[in-house]
Amino acid sequence: MRALLLVTITLVTACGGESSEARQSIRVPGSLEGLPFASAVRVDDMLYLSGQIGTLAGTTELIEGGVGAETRQTLQNIRTVLEYAGSSLGDVVKCTVFLVDIADYQEMNLVYRAFFGEDPPARSTVAGSGLALGARVEIECLAVIE
Repeated sequence: MRALLLVTITLVTACGGESSEARQSIRVPGSLEGLPFASAVRVDDMLYLSGQIGTLAGTTELIEGGVGAETRQTLQNIRTVLEYAGSSLGDVVKCTVFLVDIADYQEMNLVYRAFFGEDPPARSTVAGSGLALGARVEIECLAVIE
């Protein structure tokens, strides 16, 4: 059996002697305690969100109820990060969805559609062999911000 390993690295460097003031780490209060990453990073007018899973606010406890409930909570967590950073779901331009099992695609998609409506962002969906805390779905996003 083969496992899919997907690694995405985004590097931002200052050009022409500019300082790193254009880069701002954003940490939503009460989240990520002890974890080595930010909730999001703002660079100029772009917001790069860390992947979110369906944990209940301020905890590492996954919501119960399967991939539909996890997707709903994941997208609510994304909304929280976006709003804290001064953005919204309407400003999202790209999402990447990670599923443990591609058989969950349809159920995830039903919930996802409810959050993004008729003008959804670009999206990729991949299935792999495991996610943090035993989650079944993880979603990361890029959004514009003014």
